Order: sequence, then structure tokens, then C-alpha cells
Amino acid sequence: MSWDPVYRLIKKIPRGRVTTYGELAKALRLPGGARAVGYAMAATPKGRGIPWHRVIGAGGRVRVPEPHASMQRRLLETEGVELDGGAIDMQRFGWSPARKKPRAQKRKRARSR
Repeated sequence: MSWDPVYRLIKKIPRGRVTTYGELAKALRLPGGARAVGYAMAATPKGRGIPWHRVIGAGGRVRVPEPHASMQRRLLETEGVELDGGAIDMQRFGWSPARKKPRAQKRKRARSR
């Protein structure tokens, strides 16, 4: 499976903001939900500018294992995201991906002859 749609959406997360695995899965309508996004994150290729550190677990918690968790916290702090007691205030720093809106159906114009 190609994780490119996940990576494209992650690249849209603004600096200083975070979103959850679940929010990404919901926006992309991924079968497997948050877990599928977790698999994509584990396979994130290096050198493509994917801000992986802006994706966190539910409740605003860092969910990756060490030593990556320490790096994620440092990267977020350099962007101004505060981790109060290990959790991020989602009201303040949360970002929700824009869900795709269904396309409006084009109306057929009646031609006058």
C-alpha cells in the first residue's frame, strides 16, 4: 500500500500545530483507522520533508518509543508547542485536517432554441 496520501496530508500541518493519528485516518477515510496511520508513520521515508513529529496520539500524548519520543518533544518545543506534563493542549495547538467536501453536481442548463 502507498502511504503517499497520508504523507501529503501531514505536510499540510502548520508549524506549531499538531494533529492525531485518528484525525488523519478520519480525514482520509483509511480502513484500519488510527492504527493504519501509525503504520504509515513507522514507514516514513527520510529526506522528504515529512513533519512526522506533528502527529501525536489521542489525548495529546506522544506515542512513539524512545529515542524518537525525546526527539519529537524537542522538535515540537522548537516550534512553540508546549507539553504540559507530557500532554499537549489540543484546544490550543490542535489542527484538524480539512475534510474533502463532496463536489457539487453541475446543473444542466436548458438550452433555448
